Amino acid sequence: MCTGGCARCLGGTLIPLALFGFVANILLFFPGGKVIDDNDHLSQEVWFFGGILGSGVLMIFPALVFLGLKNNDCCGCCGNEGCGKRFAMFTSTIFAVVGFLGAGYSFIVSAISINKGPKCLMANNTWGYPFHDGDYLNDEALWSKCQEPLKVVPWNLTLFSILLVVGGIQMVLCAIQVVNGLLGTLCGDCQCCGCCGGDGPV
Repeated sequence: MCTGGCARCLGGTLIPLALFGFVANILLFFPGGKVIDDNDHLSQEVWFFGGILGSGVLMIFPALVFLGLKNNDCCGCCGNEGCGKRFAMFTSTIFAVVGFLGAGYSFIVSAISINKGPKCLMANNTWGYPFHDGDYLNDEALWSKCQEPLKVVPWNLTLFSILLVVGGIQMVLCAIQVVNGLLGTLCGDCQCCGCCGGDGPV
């Protein structure tokens, strides 16, 4: 597969992942699927917008750049064969790094939240974090420490796990595009071979 075609494939995969992360983060504002009266009762990591900013907004732009490579002129650089495409691939590498950082941010926030557990109403009628060092992950009986919101533990665990997986996949895809973009920058795109000389793609 040509480097441009590979980039477009990666971009098409990143778009639904970004939307998935965006929606997952939005749902975290409704613990247990319900609207809460006080925003201070939300887990702190929800306000870090890992899925909205990291896996969402910062991923949309690189994905659109990857998809837009099909519109770049192979020979748009002073008539030099493949020069325009090479510059486009170099630009995509920069955006891939931005996307990698955004996905990494979402991944780290999600991992911290999963280990920390959700904020909830505890037995002493105060709101806080009843779990320590992810102890609730291996002992479902501890979930009863959270009295409200109902089912907040599986709700947060599921959504942050989704963000963790989405962020991990996005990091891998962006890393692939960094390598692919560098190859496209150094070697050009196979669709551009001979286009300036009138021989057509090879």
